[in-house]
Amino acid sequence: MLLVHPGGPFWQKRDEGVWSIPKGELAENETGIDVARREFQEEVGVPAPDGELTALGAVTQAAGKLVHAWALAGDVEVTTLTSNTFELEWPPRSGKMQQFPEVDRAEWFDLDATRRKLLPAQCAFIDRLEALL
Repeated sequence: MLLVHPGGPFWQKRDEGVWSIPKGELAENETGIDVARREFQEEVGVPAPDGELTALGAVTQAAGKLVHAWALAGDVEVTTLTSNTFELEWPPRSGKMQQFPEVDRAEWFDLDATRRKLLPAQCAFIDRLEALL
């Protein structure tokens, strides 16, 4: 499974339980699959592969964000990741604004490793996908 690790100083030293599927907010007049494809491109730096999509439903994360997911078989090279960026005052209260990548890396994991790496709420997607295999 392809997962992304959040960029920025808060996540730099964290690993297990913080990785995610590429995801983002719905913009006006966008469908869920439009967002999934846009966010994949923005966070990984390449278009999502073409192919048959399998809907995995939705989960609500701890902070209340509703996330919809689709599975797609594909092969994407992630060693040259190019992610969009965000701006953050860092160090805190320094008055210095810095740019950080939204995603600092992407990696392929087997199902067992995915369960350890993934945000806990998103593990439901793995259960749903495994039930289909």
